[in-house]
Amino acid sequence: MAHTYTNLLTHIIFSTKDRRPLLDDELRPRLFAYLGGIIRELDGTSRIINGPADHVHILASLAAKHSLSEVMRVLKANSSGWVRETFPNHKEFAWQIGYGAFSVSHSNRAAVEKYIANQEEHHRKVTFQEEYLAFLKKHEIAYDERYLWD
Repeated sequence: MAHTYTNLLTHIIFSTKDRRPLLDDELRPRLFAYLGGIIRELDGTSRIINGPADHVHILASLAAKHSLSEVMRVLKANSSGWVRETFPNHKEFAWQIGYGAFSVSHSNRAAVEKYIANQEEHHRKVTFQEEYLAFLKKHEIAYDERYLWD
């Protein structure tokens, strides 16, 4: 086959360092747009980006030519630097070390988009830690809780 065709739809979740509630109403919309721009620069498409004050959910179609780890390195490094430069009250802003990334089938895209769109309502009942553990269990990902929250 002469060409490569992919639909690598990925639900990405990552937190602020120590899950600090730094994503306030001023920062959040600008940061989410900036994250979408980084994904676009990496030849991907962000379908939806949302989250409460301490973490982000992204549903994105990622380009096959970039590894997930490369996308995440660029996404987190560039966005945290931008936050520190652009928002004087966030000079110590940082993301957590790790992230979660979960494949999404095309048939489940609308349900995942709805889930991400309703993050603020969802987190009135469930903490980030509870949500993240549920994702790991649902996707049968082995983890060591000693290292989970770094």
